[in-house]
Parts: sequence; C-alpha cells; structure tokens
Amino acid sequence: MSSKPDSVKLYRIRKLISELASKEGRGTELVSLYIPPKKPIHEVIANLREEWGTAGNIKSDTTRTHVQDALVKTMQRLKLYKETPENGLVIFAGALPTNGPGSEVVMIHEIIPPKPVTAYLYQCDDHFHLEWLKDMLKEEKVYGLLSIDATEAGLGLLSGERLEIVDVITSGVSGKTRKGGQSARRYERLREMELTYYFHRVAEHVNRAFLEESKVVGLIVGGPGPTKDDFVKGNYLNYQLQKNIIAVIDTSYSGREGVRELVERASDLLKDVRLVEEKKMVQKFLSEINKPGGLAVYGLQRVIEALQNANCDIVLVADNFETYKISATCKKCGTKKESIVKAQEKMQKIQELISKPCIKCGSMEFELEERDVIDILEEIATQIGAKVEVISSGTEEGKMFNSFGGIGALLRYRQD
Repeated sequence: MSSKPDSVKLYRIRKLISELASKEGRGTELVSLYIPPKKPIHEVIANLREEWGTAGNIKSDTTRTHVQDALVKTMQRLKLYKETPENGLVIFAGALPTNGPGSEVVMIHEIIPPKPVTAYLYQCDDHFHLEWLKDMLKEEKVYGLLSIDATEAGLGLLSGERLEIVDVITSGVSGKTRKGGQSARRYERLREMELTYYFHRVAEHVNRAFLEESKVVGLIVGGPGPTKDDFVKGNYLNYQLQKNIIAVIDTSYSGREGVRELVERASDLLKDVRLVEEKKMVQKFLSEINKPGGLAVYGLQRVIEALQNANCDIVLVADNFETYKISATCKKCGTKKESIVKAQEKMQKIQELISKPCIKCGSMEFELEERDVIDILEEIATQIGAKVEVISSGTEEGKMFNSFGGIGALLRYRQD
C-alpha cells in the first residue's frame, strides 16, 4: 500500500504539469514515458534502445538528433534505479528552447507519481502527454453534504482541498403560523403536503448531483431543528445514497452557510480530507498569531530565522507564494550573488545579476541557478524534523492565510 503523498510533492507535480503543458516541440521530439511499478528497468532500457534505432529513420536532422538525445538522457537516468519505485515512474524528456528557436537544450524531468502507473506508455510527440499524471492528482474520495430545514436546502461536494456548493433549493413551504380563515388541522395538512413535495424535490436534486453527476463515497446531512431527521427517516433518497449516510448533524444554519458549517461540525469524520486538514492548520496559526507571545510567526525572513533556530514545528506556505532564490556564481572565481524575488520579478533580477561584473575578479561569466523557496524551506525543515505544508490559496482559509503574506510557521517554543 503506497503512502499518502505530502502536500509539497503534490505542489511540485502540479507546478511541473503547469510548466510542461505550455511546451511544444519543433517536431515529434518530446518524449513521455510512463513505467508501471513491476516493470523491470532493464526491459524499459532495452525498449528505449530500439526506439533510439527507429529514430535514426527520422528525415529531419534536428528532430532526429533531439529525439535520440532525449532517449540517451532518459536511459542514463533509468540506470540510476535498481528497480522501479513502488508507484512506478514518469519521465518527460525533450529539447526545449531556452532563448528562441535554435537555442534548444535537452531537459529531463522524472516524477515518482502519487498513485501507481497502471500501464506502460512510450510516446514521442510535439507535446508532453500529461493526461495520466493529471488524472492521478484527482481526488478519488468525494463526499456529499446536504444542509436542510423547512425553508431551504444546500448541496455541497467536498473533495481534497475543494468545497463546491452545487445547488441551493428554496422550499416554498408555509410558515408554522396559521393564516386567517383556515382550521388548524387543515392548515397543518396543507403544510405537510408542501413539505412532502419539497422533500421529493430535494431528493431529485441530491440524486442527480451525488449519484449521476458525481459518485460520492459518503453523505453527511445537517440542519437546524427536526426537518433533517424527517427527511432522512422518510427514505426519500435513492437507496445507494440512503445507505451511504455517514452522519446526521445539528447545525445552526441551512442552505449555503449550512454546508460550510457542516464541514466544520463533521471535521472528525472528514479528518482525511485535505480541506479539513488545511482548515485546522490555518485556524491554529491564526489563533496563535492573535495571542500575546503566541507560538506562530509570519513573513519569509522570520520563518527562515525560526527554521535556522530549529524552532519550527510546521511551516505553512500558500500554493501561490511563487518566490524564488536566484544565484549567479562567477565561473572564474566562484563568487556568488544571490537574491530572493517574486516570480514576476525573476527575469528582471536575473538581468541585473548578470549585467554587473563579479566584484572580486571583474568577470562577466556566471553560472545561473534558480530554486523555488518552498524547496529550500523543505530542505531546512527536514534537517530539524519539521514539516512544510502547502496551503491551497483558493479556499476561504487560504485567502485568510494569504493576508499574512502567504507564509507562516507554527513554533515549538516562544521566541524572545
């Protein structure tokens, strides 16, 4: 059984997919390779040698060279593995331009995927085949949330780090106060008919949303008062959903707000859902930040200091933090210039670093390196037994966390 991938690994994979999705080869020269877990590495290398020979028939000199170079690099990388990793291996290799046409350099990216690769695939094309990898990032577990009272019902889908309100239905049911001129009994009977009709309507919407359009693994029902219990006991739902009801929970609200409240109230039942994990971490961070001498800090500099002092328990970083450390190392004397910048300022900063001569020897030749700050933070965190968690910026908690600059840490002890 493979372990659940952590948020930093998933962040890296999503980022790589985003980068590679926009890449195009000049011909069919970009290699996509998916290797299932039990496929012997020596067999894969033998297959690629055959493909290398077949590539010799490509008419275009440039395309032929690029394909063969990509295959050689892939085979070299595979030789570093004694056996295929537990979930298999995904490799993307190809000649990509670094500065316009004619500046192509063969690049290679290897990924140990979050779920097992199910079939062997070798594909040479003008784009990378990312579909299988994208599918592996989709959450398999989807939960249905229904928040209902006599006035309205809200339907939500919860999967991974995403909560989606899919429907809100108003009831049209009369209030409990009797209108003039009607007997109490007759009015109550009419109200019961309206309520029954409303329950049938809600059930139709729920069956469509949670069975036909999405297959939910469980359903949580909530709402204020007894309406939710009457709905559940009345067996209005499709039998598959009825038997998949995990819990019926009291909430203060129904409808849209009630769905959000259900996520809070059912957090113990949904503890494996990423959104709930993130919610708890951000709420703990906000609670500590608001206490005098609380065990939390925010801002890149203060987080780095806490890491260097081995005073971090968890580092939280928003997935849209997009900050890089740029290094320019003098090729002659090894003197290094460094700068930390946001993604949008990256190219400008690189130009600044390489346009000024080395302060020691005056050389204008530099070796450039850029690293995502999240990778650097994780490197330091691993050394002190801390953890880095990437927080989705699209959720309510993510937006609140972003107001602190998108980076913070929960500490082990109080700082002076």
